[in-house]
Amino acid sequence: MLFKIAVLFLAGMALIGLVGKWLFPDASRRMVRRLPVIRSTVCSACGRYLIGKGGCDCKGKNRG
Repeated sequence: MLFKIAVLFLAGMALIGLVGKWLFPDASRRMVRRLPVIRSTVCSACGRYLIGKGGCDCKGKNRG
């Protein structure tokens, strides 16, 4: 019974995907163009990724 429910759910999702592709064939390509390019910044001393507006915890010390 659980297997049948899972198969029906996956078949329904595939059907929704096919209908969506049929109605909006280039929608995924348009969405990719709208996304901004986000460049990650890293600390110049230790190489860790910087998250937020604050600085790095190493405060410029080299952590070999």
